[in-house]
Amino acid sequence: MKNVGKPRYVVRPSEVPSYSPANHTGTQNARLVSEALNGARFMEVVLGEVEKGAGVSTHAHPGMEQAQYFLEGEAEVVVDGETYQVRAGDLCFFPADVFHSVRVTSERMKVLIIYSPPFAESPDKVKRK
Repeated sequence: MKNVGKPRYVVRPSEVPSYSPANHTGTQNARLVSEALNGARFMEVVLGEVEKGAGVSTHAHPGMEQAQYFLEGEAEVVVDGETYQVRAGDLCFFPADVFHSVRVTSERMKVLIIYSPPFAESPDKVKRK
């Protein structure tokens, strides 16, 4: 996806469209950094809000690293078969090709997600167990 128009250097989440990502439940995301929005070529940043009990099932991203910084709430995160309890202020790193999942255990969760290289919701950048 190519940049259309002038890049946005300051982004307010309320000013970008939200979407429900594939293979997630109870999730609304807003893409804050992307090639189309800001001209970013090497990373993508997404703000996610997830309902209690919802999240994403076990998957991996071939050749792509991912980090999630938890802004609000709590979740159970499984990385490479190991389970962690995370809360606001924690960061999870998911190495490329490593299977992981996230399930919200609080009333809701707000998370900042960073992908490198960009994910852009490409089905070929997700591997399921």
